Amino acid sequence: MTATPPRRQCDRNTPPKPPSSEDITLGLFVQNVLDYAIFLMDAQGRIISWNAGAERIKGYSTEEIIGKHFSIFYPPEEVAAGKPDWELEVAAAEGRMEDEGWRVRKDGTWFWANVVITALYDDQGRLVGFGKVTRDMSERRAAEKALTQRRRLLAHLVQAQEMERRRIAWDVHDDSIQAMTTVAMRLQLLAAKLPEESAESVRQLNEAVTASIGRLRDLVFRLRPPGIDSSGLVESLSSYLEQVVSQWGLTYALHDELKYEPPPEPTITVFRICQEALTNIRKHAHASSVTVSLATVDQGVLVRVSDDGIGIDEQAFDQLSGLEHFGMNEMRERAETAGGWWKIRGQPGIGTTVEFWVPAPLSPDGSQMS
Repeated sequence: MTATPPRRQCDRNTPPKPPSSEDITLGLFVQNVLDYAIFLMDAQGRIISWNAGAERIKGYSTEEIIGKHFSIFYPPEEVAAGKPDWELEVAAAEGRMEDEGWRVRKDGTWFWANVVITALYDDQGRLVGFGKVTRDMSERRAAEKALTQRRRLLAHLVQAQEMERRRIAWDVHDDSIQAMTTVAMRLQLLAAKLPEESAESVRQLNEAVTASIGRLRDLVFRLRPPGIDSSGLVESLSSYLEQVVSQWGLTYALHDELKYEPPPEPTITVFRICQEALTNIRKHAHASSVTVSLATVDQGVLVRVSDDGIGIDEQAFDQLSGLEHFGMNEMRERAETAGGWWKIRGQPGIGTTVEFWVPAPLSPDGSQMS
């Protein structure tokens, strides 16, 4: 009778032995990757290996796909045009080939893929096959399309708002201001014909009408500042600070750190938020100076509008009237509608800063994106 060797007692407090390099191999890693389809092909493009990610992304099991030509993943028109063979030729000539395009799963559905094909050579420099890595980029492409559509909708919204502002400005200028100017001229003529005791009252009325005309002209300028469409962001803000803000008795500074001129829609959005912020400073801050800073950050425009006024704290902010909150909400909504953000910070007696960021990306070729 053969004696049974004694069973070793396991010490539960002893940590397990770490796996050796023989236990963990690159092949094991590649085989278990799920986010990428990674497989090998022979020199003619026939599949000779298949990982778990390839099965998940493309839908074929290892048994179904081994030995098949990789052109099975391409749309029929691209196969007919010889694209798969052309990609192998490019990879063999240049060492690698990268492409993005539609690919076909086993069930016939299409997905947008990023593909890298790498040529594999032996020690004698002979081509022995190819390695292919595919990533499903459908979600990213859908997100990019959604973002593009959002930008188009934003552009239409901004254009519609500006057209309405232009229409109102024209109506006020061509109708209301002209009519009131005519009234003012007739009041001046009437005052000249009346006795002095009556003429003084007419002159006071004329002064009130003239003051109203001035306010309406200021409204027209705020509705549609000249040059906002063609002058660019920095020049438009500089002109507004010079022509409007300086008339409020405020000193101002404009710091420009933009690396490129933003597209029209972000330019208008930034200008309008700055305009509202400056108007709030005039009405509520009791400030003597204001600073506007522009910088290019994360493919967008980062703006800070700071004053040296009475400042604000959270309690005071909560107690603002509905009209004052309306101005704050308008700035926030403009920034968030454009895909950005807005915030306000300050301390009592030190001043307030309105800070916001609006995306203004460049297209891949370096031109402006609308």
